[in-house]
Amino acid sequence: MDYIDRIAIAPGKRGGRPVIRGLRITVYDVLGWLADGMTADEIIDDFPELEKADILACLAFAADCEHGAVIVQAS
Repeated sequence: MDYIDRIAIAPGKRGGRPVIRGLRITVYDVLGWLADGMTADEIIDDFPELEKADILACLAFAADCEHGAVIVQAS
């Protein structure tokens, strides 16, 4: 999954953490919700500005972080 168009780091937003499409929702937020047992559909119901591809991008980003191969764009 190519997440480069969905995940960005903006120094002034959310403390420079990776956010989704310029929203104030971080990758960490989404991963936390998934870890707490929420499904992608439940997350989207709570945050309709998110798309399923955003959630998959968060998972791909986390996988790349684990491998030490993260690529993000500054916004």
